Amino acid sequence: MGRRRAEAAPSYPRWVWFAAAAAVALLILGGAFAVRTLLFPAESGDGGTAGGAGSNPPAGEPLAQDRPAAVAGSSPCINLNILTSLENADMARALAAEYAAKPRNVDGKCVKPTVAQEKSGTAAGKTAAQFPGVDPADRPAVWLPDSSAWLRTAGAGEGGSSVPQEGVSLARSAVVVAMPESMAAALGWDSKPPSWSNVFRTAEDQDVWARLGHADWGKFKFGKASPLVSTSGLMALAASYDAADGNMQGLDDADLKAPSLVERVRAGELRTSHYMATPEHFLWHVREADDAGNVSEFLSAVIVDEKFVWDYNRGVVSEDGLTKQSGPAPSEPLRAIYPAGGVHVADNPAVILEGEWVGNQQRLAARDFLAFAVTEQGQNVVKASGYRTIQGELDPAVAGTGRYPEGLQPLPLPEAETLVAMQDNFPEVRKRARALFLLDVSESMIQEQGVTKLQRAKDAVVKALNHFTGDDEVGLAAFSHVDDGPLQPGIVSPVAPLSTNKADITAKLNELQAVDATPLFEAVSRFAGDQAKDYKDSFINTIVLLSDGKNDSTHQGDLPGLAEQLRHQNHTTPVLVFTLAWAGSRRTDAPGNSQGQRGALLRRHRSEQTGRGFRRTGNQLLNVLGGGPNRKKIPFSGPLA
Repeated sequence: MGRRRAEAAPSYPRWVWFAAAAAVALLILGGAFAVRTLLFPAESGDGGTAGGAGSNPPAGEPLAQDRPAAVAGSSPCINLNILTSLENADMARALAAEYAAKPRNVDGKCVKPTVAQEKSGTAAGKTAAQFPGVDPADRPAVWLPDSSAWLRTAGAGEGGSSVPQEGVSLARSAVVVAMPESMAAALGWDSKPPSWSNVFRTAEDQDVWARLGHADWGKFKFGKASPLVSTSGLMALAASYDAADGNMQGLDDADLKAPSLVERVRAGELRTSHYMATPEHFLWHVREADDAGNVSEFLSAVIVDEKFVWDYNRGVVSEDGLTKQSGPAPSEPLRAIYPAGGVHVADNPAVILEGEWVGNQQRLAARDFLAFAVTEQGQNVVKASGYRTIQGELDPAVAGTGRYPEGLQPLPLPEAETLVAMQDNFPEVRKRARALFLLDVSESMIQEQGVTKLQRAKDAVVKALNHFTGDDEVGLAAFSHVDDGPLQPGIVSPVAPLSTNKADITAKLNELQAVDATPLFEAVSRFAGDQAKDYKDSFINTIVLLSDGKNDSTHQGDLPGLAEQLRHQNHTTPVLVFTLAWAGSRRTDAPGNSQGQRGALLRRHRSEQTGRGFRRTGNQLLNVLGGGPNRKKIPFSGPLA
């Protein structure tokens, strides 16, 4: 049976809302180099508000006009590399395309802008470290994160005192609470916005939907992105601190390590149902739940940029944060909630980098491009891309689809030291995980030459344990069977605090041997049920599944039955099932799955190249943990393909 499995291309069906998203790249602080801001007149200002660096022309005042060259400069063109965040990559590409559509002449040369995208926190780490391992020709001359927060955290790293905390704002996007419209209406938040404190109190009330006559919506599921790599995640954490401190106007004078404040923030983070790397990962799964006919199975509310609400409501989502997919509008649109008292605003600041790889012509080209971006023509691109202009103006169609209000009340952006302190404190305050590693020990896991898939999976689990803290609860189980015999070996090391369980997990993991068959559905069903029976509301309850093949067993178990079990558990005892599959093989859907059909189970992922199977397990776990306890010590790892 094991030989036959090895001949088939491994495949997994999908599950609507338990899938792991792309790998979480880590923010690495340390090392820095000089970054140079543009010397535009609009740069002056204290940068003390969330609106970002520099003063902008008042609303209604005419913007400068683009003045392209009469004739384009000669070839070869100046290559202008621009690094953006995932959030504003579409806007940056649209600006680059509009700029390149007109003749440009910089120092007698034409200009060829190229945009690359990266998670905000990861880009901050790479920028501060001068892009190690990247060919100088591929390094960016312009860095365009979506918030000045990342300029500040990069500058606050070791050796980063020369990194300025301010840039030239090109666009603005508020960080909001996004909810399915029916849920926002049930709370009355569509007509009367709550305070941030009220948002967090409501998330804490797990029976709120039942009291409002919507018991079928289950618990209040409150999602957040990672504060280590995502602007909305970082601003969500800032809002948590602000609410815990009772001061939404800034934490810069607060003692973030004060035990009483840490305890209040930790209590607030217990309201989080789970973390994911970026807002895109959440909204991808929200759309899958919407297609399946019940968005409440995945989400009640999530903190995201308002631009993502516009994207989602027009049918644009991204599974990995890198590539966008367009389709019909969702059955139930999202409502952007702007809490009373103010919101943080991503200001999309641009800086020209002062590395040795940035030549004089590139600097001149960068100035020319950014000068275009703040013209009337450039700001028209900004509006059409789902953003507010530097003057706060909106495209009416964008505002209608995204449910944007006309004006904003910005909250102040914390200073660099405060932002870094919040990130450093995050492992102390994040919601703890209760995780069971579930390992496939079928025969096909040992059928290759050299280092086997089983050994790679074991190595991945050992490395993944470093992402947990001692009071996370972790266990180990494995599954296979011989002929029609029982599932074995079952629980290998029971779930327990890692501080007391790590040595036992490691020792018993090393002893595991391959058996025969692959009872995938039976194993997930049994252990998800067991995790649900021992469910702890103060933990993120999860299973991390490592396997190389599809269900291949004489034992009972099928997709519809497993899907129904997980749906039923989700209402009262949700157990997240993260699936990690062998690298290099393609994911296929379960037979009969189609858009809008309920079902889909066990999303599979593959890494960037064949032969790297299971190595990204630790980074996948950061979707559960929102970042690991040793985030500064973990090397950058790119996203899954």
